[in-house]
Amino acid sequence: MAREIKFSLVYRDMWQSSGKYVPRVDQLVRVAPAIIDMGVFDRVETNGGAFEQVNLLFGENPNTAVRQWTAPFHKAGIQTHMLERGLNALRMNPVPADVRELMFKVKKAQGTDIARSFCGLNDHRNLRLSVEYAKKAGMISQAALSITNSPVHTVEYYMGVVDKLVEYGTDEICLKDMAGIGRPSFLAQLVAEIKKKYPHIAVQYHGHCGPGFSPASMLEVARAGADYLDVAVEPLSWGKVHPDVITIREMLRADGFLVKDINMDAYMQVRALTQEFIDDFLGYWINPANKVMTSLLVGCGLPGGMMGSMMADLKPFLGAINAAERAAGRPEISLDTLMVKLFEEVQYVWPRLGYPPLVTPFSQYVKNTALMNLLDTLKGKPRWSSIDRDTWGMILGKMGRLPGKLAPEIVALAKEKGLEFYEGNPQDEYPDELPKFEAMMREEGWEEGPDREELFELAMHERQYRDYRSGIAKERFNTELEDFRAKAGAPIVIKRPVVELPEFDAEEFLKLHPEAIAVQAPVKGRILWGVDVDDDSTAPVAGTKVEAGKPLGFVDTYYGHEEIVPAVSGRVLAVMAPQGKEVVKGEIVAFIQ
Repeated sequence: MAREIKFSLVYRDMWQSSGKYVPRVDQLVRVAPAIIDMGVFDRVETNGGAFEQVNLLFGENPNTAVRQWTAPFHKAGIQTHMLERGLNALRMNPVPADVRELMFKVKKAQGTDIARSFCGLNDHRNLRLSVEYAKKAGMISQAALSITNSPVHTVEYYMGVVDKLVEYGTDEICLKDMAGIGRPSFLAQLVAEIKKKYPHIAVQYHGHCGPGFSPASMLEVARAGADYLDVAVEPLSWGKVHPDVITIREMLRADGFLVKDINMDAYMQVRALTQEFIDDFLGYWINPANKVMTSLLVGCGLPGGMMGSMMADLKPFLGAINAAERAAGRPEISLDTLMVKLFEEVQYVWPRLGYPPLVTPFSQYVKNTALMNLLDTLKGKPRWSSIDRDTWGMILGKMGRLPGKLAPEIVALAKEKGLEFYEGNPQDEYPDELPKFEAMMREEGWEEGPDREELFELAMHERQYRDYRSGIAKERFNTELEDFRAKAGAPIVIKRPVVELPEFDAEEFLKLHPEAIAVQAPVKGRILWGVDVDDDSTAPVAGTKVEAGKPLGFVDTYYGHEEIVPAVSGRVLAVMAPQGKEVVKGEIVAFIQ
């Protein structure tokens, strides 16, 4: 009798691998009936990852979104699943254990059936509490392996992780092939080993299309015993996203597997609605490059989901790099040449940093280090001159054990800086915090909400939750959207002096000023051009002289101030971030020339 392969539609990840936002809850509720009517899906990925933060950025309540989005699937008997990052839960930095435990209780109560939990370092210690808390909350625990291709990431290595996850009580294993570089034959061997040793464990495969292996990988893991495959639908399938369900279904059917039929009328409705959401507003934040597959990703192993943001990062860096080239009497390079140089540098950096799987946030750490190495070496500085605080945290073991050994020069550099390596359990470094947030809720006069879901959002995303409650988030998003729409036909206005948020974005500014060199925020936090956060007059005006290596301003973080340091000397051309603005790491805050 033919074996059945079941499909999961990763509707959340489809969007987040394409752009900045996901559809609003009213749009999600509209598309849900058509997804159900397709009749081919046993599971739908509804939330997790950045889903909660995206809703807060809209100025909307993510708890409402999760409840309303999961409800129609439950009614139809389709399981819903979420993605969470183990130690980091639903954010980019570590989360206290009591907040992590509350997350699973809340998400189960809101209608999420399955918790897909991954650690970017494959450190099983970071996943133990995820497995235990998910099961305690009544969820299905699906522990994920972050798949990559390196000398240390062998079948034996991954099986060692699986053994611990099964010991902790996980119900399922997911192969999270976030860059799509897992070799099909290797993935088949791994699935076969899991099924041989743990036949009761369901296996689900998640692979991005970027370098082109995904269809072959899906066929091989199915043949080896996988139970579920993650797929997408047009117009967001393929590119840096996931294979389309039509192709994968037909491929498996031809190979003799039992697969459900697709209601093509419903498929076309999902396709049309998805395009409608893109046309409505989501397309403003989707980089066209994310629709393209490239074999160059095979070597560097960068995940497809970050390619769009990476190309945006490269444009301003190109100005700084070409300034260094001109100063050295060398010819300037193109953006394509810089991209290839970055890929090559990632291949150099990655093994020396211990082969961390290139998934959030470690893919960003490796990419940023490679980018700064390029800039520093072109300026005559040695490699590793500009390793940021977060990357050092990874190197020192504060986020978990690295899969491979650090290069001797990295170890020597740490000792030279007086840094200590950490051998303990990363969770032990982050004490419980729920009592603190309970007190905050009382002080603000806020209700903890059904199943304490409002308390959870404050504890998980404090700044973004406060912006949502105050209305600032909605105002900010609407202003950003209005600016995008106006720019479609309106002239770009440059203000001098520039203190308020300018009426252009970085990409448009560079078209007008290709010689401009970007100054980027070194970390996530709040812009401080001066000490008084409410004093806009402290922002530098156009024409202000700056000197390479000397602070232009600061980013206020939870641990202190980080300097904003321009790469070259010159004068301020424009300020992109006003005093007090919340910025993310790598965001352009000013231009100089």
